[in-house]
Amino acid sequence: MNYKIIIEKKASKEATFIPQKDRIAIDKKILALSVNPRPQASKKLTEKDGYRIRVGNYRILYTIDDEAKMVVIYRIKTRSEKTYK
Repeated sequence: MNYKIIIEKKASKEATFIPQKDRIAIDKKILALSVNPRPQASKKLTEKDGYRIRVGNYRILYTIDDEAKMVVIYRIKTRSEKTYK
């Protein structure tokens, strides 16, 4: 069964500043999370609950609710020291 994808307001706003070329790749990765929310390329975050997946210089941060079959995207940021805070 597929997972429902929810993109929080903050992540949606961050995505508006991403160039179109990168945005297409990010959208494909997000759609793929609905089928497999824990792909081999994903990593579990250590200081926060959730996971991250890398798309070029961008990181998609998300949580998974297996009971409700939902993936919640809460950040889409370029990689920096502040990405995971």
